[in-house]
Amino acid sequence: MVLGLQSFTQRIGEGAGQPILDAENDEQLMHVQPGVAIVLGNRAPESPGTLYISTKRILWLSDVDREQGYEVGFLSVSLHAVSRDPEAYSLPCIYTQIETEAGEDEESEDSDSEYHQALDVSKITEMRLVPSDPNQLDSLFDIFCQCAELNPEPEEEEEEHNWIFSADQLPDDADSEGREESEWQLSENPANPIGYSNGDHDLSHRVVELHIGDQRFDDAEEMEHDTRSSHQ
Repeated sequence: MVLGLQSFTQRIGEGAGQPILDAENDEQLMHVQPGVAIVLGNRAPESPGTLYISTKRILWLSDVDREQGYEVGFLSVSLHAVSRDPEAYSLPCIYTQIETEAGEDEESEDSDSEYHQALDVSKITEMRLVPSDPNQLDSLFDIFCQCAELNPEPEEEEEEHNWIFSADQLPDDADSEGREESEWQLSENPANPIGYSNGDHDLSHRVVELHIGDQRFDDAEEMEHDTRSSHQ
């Protein structure tokens, strides 16, 4: 998937024409809104054109220049909202934030120098769509929401683990559930909670043996004490 805003010139028909949709991927046109100006980043609005919203993309085509147009997939649009605050922008519009493949430093440099060099649309991170009729904003926003729901973020595939073992793969001292006998005895013995460890069976054995050894020493001391008493 190509992230970010892209130039688009694939039109059919007479006059300004219409965008060519991706029929192979079942792309369908959802809405057409004429009389929409587009604002890319901090640049001035471009000449009015026609907004096309499909099940896959947002497309804007200039009405005066057949070679001028833009497209952005809904998977690249990280945020869209209705903006009516004159302090945010002078005209009511649909505001969008666009994910790009450029690094943060490159994006920052591009934002500062948009007026001084040729525009690289692939680095544009903000786009505003300004309809000539502000009353259309709410309906446009609803269509944006519908199409965004048709394009959910792809889920990352989780690494699969094979926890099934055959009898031949089990250790000699393992039970039928694949647990070693020493681990089963230690973890399931409430009288010996000190012997439980998270996989360190050697440590468990040493602790248990030390505990048993201490009892042996206690018995030996008592026997020696009894023997001395009898001689006296």
